[in-house]
Amino acid sequence: MALELRPAAAFSLDELAALFNAGYQDYFLPFRIDPLSLRAMNDAFDVDADASRVALRDGEPVGLANLALRGAEAWVGGVGVVPDARRGGVGEALMRALHEEARARGVMTIWLEVIEQNEAAARLYDKLGYEVVREVEVWTLPADETGGSATEVDAHDAHEHVRRLRTWREPWQRADATLAHYDDLRGLATRGGGGAAVFRLGGALPLLQIAGSDLEELLRAMRTRAPVSALNVPADDPLTDALRALGASAVVRQREMSLSL
Repeated sequence: MALELRPAAAFSLDELAALFNAGYQDYFLPFRIDPLSLRAMNDAFDVDADASRVALRDGEPVGLANLALRGAEAWVGGVGVVPDARRGGVGEALMRALHEEARARGVMTIWLEVIEQNEAAARLYDKLGYEVVREVEVWTLPADETGGSATEVDAHDAHEHVRRLRTWREPWQRADATLAHYDDLRGLATRGGGGAAVFRLGGALPLLQIAGSDLEELLRAMRTRAPVSALNVPADDPLTDALRALGASAVVRQREMSLSL
């Protein structure tokens, strides 16, 4: 049967969450999402439900692709196909539909990440013209009661300090536009202005942004609260050295890729 593509906006959050979970079944990392978490993710990352697409075969949803939009840039926030519909061109059809939607909205560059084990997806992105920009890693740092010299400061002040110190582009999930959606940010700074960090409270503290020369001190202060999670840290970022020095582990490695439209 012919494949039909519809905007994700035509489906409820319950339906999209169920399809998301089915599409990521047997994925390399365990992944499940509920409707409330999906809404929060879409809001934080600016996922556009009108531009995102759901694929149907015989009236049954078999895949989805999320497109986030910020001006002239876009980000593919997940592409999933249910197991019995894989290797049939569904993923490619969804990606090409996202490209059409992005062009129609004036997007110049699309970003995405692909986990290193997902060779099939990497081949598809290569075929579509994506290029590897950098290697990124997800790190976890165990909690430790031994604190660093950093102290808690206003999150806005810490963020402004990070913006002055950093010399790189933040990944989409930790970009300034993402932080603007959160109302629970916390900030840290070291004495003398040598470094600053912005994070959120949670079971594992999500480290959102960090910069400066006092990275280890900032991480030490964070880990007194809970384990620390750092998402998509560039492999050549000085933060990786600080994390490694404190006993952190790189649990996921990905390739960040981009496509110029």
